Amino acid sequence: MTQTSIETVQLRTLSKRNAKTFTTVGLIALFIALILFIFAKHLIGLGMLCFIFGAIFTVLGCAKWIQPEVSIELRQQGLVYHHHRGAIYLEWDNIQRVGVPLSIQSIDSQAFPYVGVRLKQLAPLIDDIPTRLATGLLREQRALMMSSLTLDGELADLERYLSSEFSEVIIEDKRYTGVQAMFARRCQQLNTQLGYHVYIPIDCLDREPREFISLLKDYKQQAEETASRGC
Repeated sequence: MTQTSIETVQLRTLSKRNAKTFTTVGLIALFIALILFIFAKHLIGLGMLCFIFGAIFTVLGCAKWIQPEVSIELRQQGLVYHHHRGAIYLEWDNIQRVGVPLSIQSIDSQAFPYVGVRLKQLAPLIDDIPTRLATGLLREQRALMMSSLTLDGELADLERYLSSEFSEVIIEDKRYTGVQAMFARRCQQLNTQLGYHVYIPIDCLDREPREFISLLKDYKQQAEETASRGC
C-alpha cells in the first residue's frame, strides 16, 4: 500500500520580529552617544541617556537575531521545538497530553507563559536532547521551577530538589549522570508540580496558546490517522 503523508506545518516566532529595527535604533543611539562624548562634553547627561538607550536596544535586537526563524514544526512523525541552542524532537506516540500549566494558590490559579507537553516516556527526550540545549533550558526554567514550588507552598520539596539536583538518576532502567541527570530531574519535578515534562515559551508561538494547542491536537490526530492508513 502506498504510504500517505501530510504537509509539515511551520510556526515562526513572534519574538524575532523587529530585530532589525531594534538593532539599528540601538546602534544609532550608541553612535550619537559617542559623538556627544567626544565633541559635546557639556551634554554628558544626554550622552549617557543615549548610551543606555542604545545599549538596551542593541542587546534586545541581537537577542532577537539569534532566535531561530522557525520555532515549531509539526511533522508527520512528531513535534519539533527549535531553540537557538538546539532542537527537541517529540514523537506523536510519546505525547500524552498538551496544555497550559497552572499553579493554584488559594482560590486563584495562575497560568504560566508556557505550553506544556507531558510525555509517556521521558528517556527518549533525555537520550536525544543536545547537552548545550539541556544546559540552556536548565538555566531558563529555573524561575519556573522556583515559582511552581513556592506558589504551591511546597518549600520542603524545593529544598529536597535542590539537594539532589546534581546526583545521578535512573529513568526507565537507564542511568543518567551530569547534565542529562540534572535535566531529567528538572523534567520529573516540573511534571510533579505542574503536570508536564517539556515547556515551550508562548513567545515562540505565532498565535494564542489555546489556538496552538488546538492546532497541535488536530495535527497529531491527523498524523496518527494517516500513519494507520499507510500501514
